[in-house]
Amino acid sequence: MSVANELEAANTEYAASFSKGHLELPPRRKVAIVACMDARLDPARALGLEEGDAHVIRNAGGRATDALRSIIISQQLLGTREIVIVHHTDCGMLTFTDEVIRSKIQSELHQNADHIAFLPFGDLNQSVLDDIRVLREHPLVLDVPITGYLYEVETGRIANVGENALSGVDS
Repeated sequence: MSVANELEAANTEYAASFSKGHLELPPRRKVAIVACMDARLDPARALGLEEGDAHVIRNAGGRATDALRSIIISQQLLGTREIVIVHHTDCGMLTFTDEVIRSKIQSELHQNADHIAFLPFGDLNQSVLDDIRVLREHPLVLDVPITGYLYEVETGRIANVGENALSGVDS
């Protein structure tokens, strides 16, 4: 049985008792969460969220620049007024550089990926602070509270790295 078949079977079971079709389109808690796509991180569970509470935007590393399009839509069309960034320990983005992945793509796929910024990082705390700064300084992102966390994959806990759009990232 393929994974797709397993997912379809699980969805049939899920849909049989589904009762949340009435939820409003804008997120109830007016928050957009930008998190890494890592399978060990379930942002909704880790942060106590239910369906309809928040927009959860995921990408490799939970990078803000990759999430800009979604954040702008979330704010401008759906009323979110807070942003939370969640990076995590043992992140794969710590294990390579742009040059390494570009070289791998060139040698294995015979394609040039020089036009893609893969956005790896070498310091977890700094990556969160950098993403907060990117959002605070972007002219299309509203001036809203932005909090950054590191999720510990080993314990399931979050640690506050940077918070509140008005206090500055160096706090």
